[in-house]
Amino acid sequence: MEAAAMLHVVLYQPEIPHNTGAVGRLCLATGARLHLIRPLGFSLEDKYLKRSGLDYWHQVDVRVWDDWTAFAAQIEPGARFAFIECQGARPHWEADFTGLEPLYLVYGPETRGIPPSLLATHPDDTWHIPMQPGARSLNLSTAVAITLYEAVRQRR
Repeated sequence: MEAAAMLHVVLYQPEIPHNTGAVGRLCLATGARLHLIRPLGFSLEDKYLKRSGLDYWHQVDVRVWDDWTAFAAQIEPGARFAFIECQGARPHWEADFTGLEPLYLVYGPETRGIPPSLLATHPDDTWHIPMQPGARSLNLSTAVAITLYEAVRQRR
């Protein structure tokens, strides 16, 4: 994938190492860059993180940021965001992920989701994955897989 069309997966304060490891594998498989925003709920040396990422973790293009401000400071002009959250305004299949600009798919921590204050900064860029009534949420790595591969499909 060309650098200009790069896909980025952003895990805001992830809490569970298994999920982050699985997301790392998804990023490696799709050529996406993984961004982890601290604080993390685990150590990057965590055996569960490495087990989920298997022997691929060292190949994952991963960047770790101290906070959202440090992360946001490095964003390229013209980059687009898609905040994937249960309370997102529209279903993810209505999102237009096409284009040549970098796309950042943002996901919140497993137990809290993306903070409303952060969602409010991009009100037109919030999406949800439709679920049956009574289903509270999906596993983080499952949500990333659904939306990341939709972005890959649209961009190829």
